[in-house]
Amino acid sequence: MILLTVLLILLQYRLWFSHDGLPSLLRLHHAVEKQRVDNAILEERNQVLTAEVQDLKSGLDALEERARSELGMVKPGETFFHVIEDSDEQN
Repeated sequence: MILLTVLLILLQYRLWFSHDGLPSLLRLHHAVEKQRVDNAILEERNQVLTAEVQDLKSGLDALEERARSELGMVKPGETFFHVIEDSDEQN
């Protein structure tokens, strides 16, 4: 009976306190869950970038929008107006 008790205590010690026991398992579960969240964020970003690439390859609308917003380009015959709002300090 004493031998079984000692054996049970040794097995419980290994389960709860050893480097490959329950604490290690909990750390691994936490790391896996964090990686799943990171992967989901990156997957969503990849989908957005893929859609943007497809738009740029297939149509001129996205290319024109990007040229206008990022490069400040205008079509021939268009007039560009830059509106500057008065700040409260100047009134």
